[in-house]
Amino acid sequence: MVTQAETMELDRTRPLWRQIAAEIIRRIQNGTYPPGSRVPSTLEIAQEFGVVNATAAKAMRYVREEGWTRGEVGLGTFVVDSPPDSN
Repeated sequence: MVTQAETMELDRTRPLWRQIAAEIIRRIQNGTYPPGSRVPSTLEIAQEFGVVNATAAKAMRYVREEGWTRGEVGLGTFVVDSPPDSN
């Protein structure tokens, strides 16, 4: 689990959801969230980054649409077994 001390500072002059999505992808790439692991819920993301649920949901939707995560109904969101290339 990522601690509050590890949370990045958001640039309030840029779209927050994009910054949060980039941070989640970075955590997948660096192994903080390894393949098959559960990623934080939308509510947990919102609390960590100090944003409203809609912003966190938009970020998580983007991460899923880009192929980094998959949803399991009733279980949560998980890192895919073969994340996309970061190139």
